[in-house]
Amino acid sequence: MLKTTISGFAKTFNLGTSNSPENKGYSASLFKTEVLAGVTVAIALVPEAVAFAFVAGVPPLFGLYAAFIVGLITAVFGGRPGMISGATGALAVVMISLVEDYGVEYLFATVILMGILQLLAGLFKLGKFIRIVPQPVMLGFVNGLAIVIGLAQVRQFQTMDQMGELHWMTGDMMAFSILLVGITMVIIWGTPQVTKIIPGPLTAIILVTAFVIYFDVGVPVVGDLASISGDLPDFHIPIIPYELDTLLIIAPYALILAMIGLIESLLTLNLVGEITGKRGGASQECLAQGAANTVTGFFGGMGGCAMIGQSMINVKSGGRTRISAIIGALALLFFILYGSSLIEMIPVAALVGVMFMVVIGTFAWNSLRLLTKVPKSDALVIILVTVVTVAEDLAVAVVVGVIVSALVFAWNSASRIHAVGRESTTEKGAKVYEIDGPLFFGSVESFLELFDPMLDPETVILDFANSKVVDQSALKAIEDIAERYEKSGRKIKLRHLSRDCHHLLTRTGQLMIDSDDDPEYALAVDYDIRVGILGK
Repeated sequence: MLKTTISGFAKTFNLGTSNSPENKGYSASLFKTEVLAGVTVAIALVPEAVAFAFVAGVPPLFGLYAAFIVGLITAVFGGRPGMISGATGALAVVMISLVEDYGVEYLFATVILMGILQLLAGLFKLGKFIRIVPQPVMLGFVNGLAIVIGLAQVRQFQTMDQMGELHWMTGDMMAFSILLVGITMVIIWGTPQVTKIIPGPLTAIILVTAFVIYFDVGVPVVGDLASISGDLPDFHIPIIPYELDTLLIIAPYALILAMIGLIESLLTLNLVGEITGKRGGASQECLAQGAANTVTGFFGGMGGCAMIGQSMINVKSGGRTRISAIIGALALLFFILYGSSLIEMIPVAALVGVMFMVVIGTFAWNSLRLLTKVPKSDALVIILVTVVTVAEDLAVAVVVGVIVSALVFAWNSASRIHAVGRESTTEKGAKVYEIDGPLFFGSVESFLELFDPMLDPETVILDFANSKVVDQSALKAIEDIAERYEKSGRKIKLRHLSRDCHHLLTRTGQLMIDSDDDPEYALAVDYDIRVGILGK
């Protein structure tokens, strides 16, 4: 009966399963695993949300509200079951100057605009462009993010004095904190060897917390960071001047936040997809993130996006469906409303240990071995993206990695073009050049250097059967070659070009040779460029 009820619940809300998209395999055991994974995530979310709220310069509840609202909406409507969203450090660092200069009301308005921009990205299906991110960039992304998560945990070994200044722990407090971190990591590692009934991270948090309370160990607990007790968030329209100057202030922040949020969310989506064996959902994730942030801005949240660390905790704890993420968000709300006293007793060291295990599991250790085996350009991209992620932020690192990868690809492709000359079998005395390799802006110069009209016979045929004309620069290069041959008194013919090329090569159209096996492909040429440059 329970199995039937759970299966029906899953199908009704399209929660997905760990087995198939048809929602097969639901059972009481699976439901229990999902619930426990969600509770584990909720516990680990508390210090993260509080810390990121402090980074952004807003009250802790703003971070917790964002974690609850963004987490719940993306859990139900997001593009990938198993993903966890909430307040993140990547967004918090962008918000610092906005909050300092204009206050939290401007932050709420910015988060709303950020959500609208993400909704537009989803409506126009811009999420599909995440597929252009190469594998070396993905490896650099996960490595850099693992390092960033690890460095963030190291800062938990600092305490604040009465003057509000941070100092490193000393003495017994430091020793016990390090010991508890180690014990937590050992318990997480050893729990699956004994039982899989309770996720390792949750087991570790419970046991270490019980140990600290029973023996009254003097280490920082969650309650030392801030109180997480609060009420339900209220609907609130940002109190700001609704004028053009306000839009000019918040628009740049909203655009940057929207881009960072979507990039981190879509890369996390791909990473979770590799673990769970699922694909797609990029545009759906953009829509879910946009809706979540729009709603969050009206309820006093600081906004958020997918969290790779929490997502890894979820999937490694057995969370493979939307149930775990929904439970995580609802459990977080329960902690805010009723369970704050219990959560505030959890030692920070236990949560640091959980996150260190996330770091170990997130870092692509095989990439260190691959550095000596992959092309040097790929190794450079992996290292570059890792360093930029740590030094700057995720969005900058991904953009840099994609640009460098594209330049490397363009350079390698440009060097591939060459021509093989032979006598024509159909026209006596004619010479055929078989062009091999893509012809585009990067290979134009090499293409032009392949020919010397003064050394060729009166009739020359350029055969593009093994080549592809990619862009306007390529078309212009073909016309330049034709013009050079015509000026030297020679006749040139073009063979095996697409119909698109037939229409665009207006100056040499009379030299085209129609073939039954002409290729079919479109060119990346804008209409205005065709008319202005080629339509002479």
